[in-house]
Amino acid sequence: MDINDLRSIVTVAGLVCFLAIAAWAYGKGSKKGFDEAANLPFAGDDEEGVAPARHTGAEIKESK
Repeated sequence: MDINDLRSIVTVAGLVCFLAIAAWAYGKGSKKGFDEAANLPFAGDDEEGVAPARHTGAEIKESK
């Protein structure tokens, strides 16, 4: 076994890992978890210890 055989094995192992990760990411079971993670920045602004959301200029002008 020479270095080229080792390179071939590593290439095939990398391809198999990539396909496994892609199958996991695009599988039906992962959609719910990814949707929840995508909405995390918008949740929990009312909890203690969380900084209030920034105000836009329009909101400040309306309050004057």
